Amino acid sequence: MGSLIQWYPGHIAKAERALREQLKQVDLILEVRDARIPLASHHPQMAQWARGKQRLLVLNRVDMIQEGDRQRWSQWFSRQDEVPFFTNAQRGQGIRMLQNAALKAGTTINQRRQQRGMQARAVRAVVLGFPNVGKSALINRLLQQRVAESAARPGVTRQLRWIRISPILELLDAPGILPANLQDQQAAIKLAICDDIGEAAYDPCRIAPELVALLKDLKQEHRLKDRYDLAVGDRSGESYLYDLAQQRYHGNLERAARQLLQDYRRGQLGAIALEQPPPSRLGNEQ
Repeated sequence: MGSLIQWYPGHIAKAERALREQLKQVDLILEVRDARIPLASHHPQMAQWARGKQRLLVLNRVDMIQEGDRQRWSQWFSRQDEVPFFTNAQRGQGIRMLQNAALKAGTTINQRRQQRGMQARAVRAVVLGFPNVGKSALINRLLQQRVAESAARPGVTRQLRWIRISPILELLDAPGILPANLQDQQAAIKLAICDDIGEAAYDPCRIAPELVALLKDLKQEHRLKDRYDLAVGDRSGESYLYDLAQQRYHGNLERAARQLLQDYRRGQLGAIALEQPPPSRLGNEQ
């Protein structure tokens, strides 16, 4: 399959260079992923960025998956020696637990500083992840006020800036950072389906059929029948999109594709995780 996704805008490249400099000052990383795609939304450079720092794993949009999915992912990450914090930043779900964990991490960091004969200071944390996974909304919830610009589209945050969250914790609001090359196209497709990269990266008429195929693989194709009164059956994703466009949108393929993607993103098809935990692996290899 040829590359369906490719996007690396100038402001992202510039932000990554600035981020590398700021990371030298960072003690704690809040890594934000999309709960619908916990593996696909894992940034390939995260291990490099987090080296020598404490890290908290945040799976945002927990409202977009089933409780059983949350439990399975929680158990899977536990076997990787990870403690995921499930949040819904728009509604504030899970924020208090995350805030307490960040403050606890800050206290630990300062205790280590004092043991080395250094003075305690405000711990510097950064919120990192792909564009539009909910980082700015998360910061606003942590601060209990709207200080980080947030919108339902990727690439809203463009500047790096420090925000005081408490006397012992400062947060760096950073833009979503995409890899220079989206080499894993299957992961990139899932990012596009979930709206975690910009629309400039893909053609909806090529991504919507991938969503149909994913739902078939996950045995969730009945969600499409329930929503559109059109069963998938033996159709390919492309054939389903074509028939959906003919039935509901006067043959307008792009309109059908955009509506299908929008319905998934807004939960109109139901809460559906697009990934299930793989067989457990030793160590933090996710």
